[in-house]
Amino acid sequence: MKQDPLRQLLTTRRSAIEPETHGLTRPTGQGRRAAGLSQHQVDHLTDRAINTYQRLESGNYLNPPLDYLRDIAVLFDMNEHEWIALHRYARGEDPPGPLSQDSGYHVAGAWQHAVNSIGEMAYLTDASWNVLAANAEWAGLFPSGRTPDNTMRWMLLSAEARHVLTDWKTAWAPLILPQLRVALATRQDDTLRAIERDVLADPVTRSLYDEQGVYVHPNGDQRPIHHAVHGPGWVTMCSAQPEGSTGSRLMILLYQPGARRPRPQTPLRACPPGPRTPTRP
Repeated sequence: MKQDPLRQLLTTRRSAIEPETHGLTRPTGQGRRAAGLSQHQVDHLTDRAINTYQRLESGNYLNPPLDYLRDIAVLFDMNEHEWIALHRYARGEDPPGPLSQDSGYHVAGAWQHAVNSIGEMAYLTDASWNVLAANAEWAGLFPSGRTPDNTMRWMLLSAEARHVLTDWKTAWAPLILPQLRVALATRQDDTLRAIERDVLADPVTRSLYDEQGVYVHPNGDQRPIHHAVHGPGWVTMCSAQPEGSTGSRLMILLYQPGARRPRPQTPLRACPPGPRTPTRP
């Protein structure tokens, strides 16, 4: 547990919350005069035993429950960056999902220019897989000349996708459907729920969905594809997430023509794994 960063994050956010906004008062006599909620008031508002919050802020609460951290983050009006930091400091891991159900549905407007500046096929989607930004290179992939509004719906339910995504039934759908299942397990999303209903109504996708394959993240994966302009080939997928927009994703597709699968790239690493041998002075 990172005690000093955790304490700094919590005390800063706690001092910004006025007791009066929660129907409480600030002590007026001798004693505590610090801004914001008191530690005991935090215990009261989160319905926890006295000194529970003091243990957290002091770094003496090992592996605090997920629901408690969420209660603290909501009470302290944390943003998504602070929510991630709280989890990392308190539990040494990222949170299992966003703090707000609104996270992942919008990104900074500069991302359109950023996507346009990428020389390979690239697009940016929100947490529902709705396309927020795309470049001309990606638009050239589609025989119809029309880019999809939602990439999840297009990949799973479009007849065009079953031509563009080579070996769709074995190389694509079994790896996409688990992503839909995982997304619905972490947030309530009307768009994805509607896609799931249509998946279950399609006999082909339903049989694949019922297999409940293991979730496979696309980052670094290589899959066959039929480009509308360049023909058969392979794409290596690179994925990233804009900071503070949990659920959104930037996809860059590196296309290589031909029937042969590209040779996997050597992982990038600043230094070799394992302990480093000290050098003699």
